[in-house]
Amino acid sequence: MNIPEELKYTKDHEWVRVEGENVVIGVTDFAQKELGDIVYVDVDTEGDSLEEEEVFGSVEAVKTVSDLFMPVSGEVIAFNEDLEDAPELVNADPYGAGWMIKVLVSDKSQLDGLLSATDYKELLGV
Repeated sequence: MNIPEELKYTKDHEWVRVEGENVVIGVTDFAQKELGDIVYVDVDTEGDSLEEEEVFGSVEAVKTVSDLFMPVSGEVIAFNEDLEDAPELVNADPYGAGWMIKVLVSDKSQLDGLLSATDYKELLGV
């Protein structure tokens, strides 16, 4: 299972990559494997300011639909529009081409509450 050391993680299986004042968010390799073949990514919160733990969208797989939760508070400044035509990018490259949103973080101290790669591995029991 791929769990990059440089990322932060949530108990809800989202990953966070810090890029200056912004963060990039997607779902982990574990999450995409659990979901199975992803057929649709629904994010209609671009331009919205959301609080930590609020739902920013959902991902639909062949067997289920799962909500996506904000790991930190901030404004959703971009959605990966490639996912509209190719949602399977989340399965193929969850940490790269399968990213979901970019967020302008409103409270960077919330990043300290996220899981490290080691903590996330412990959560998964790997």
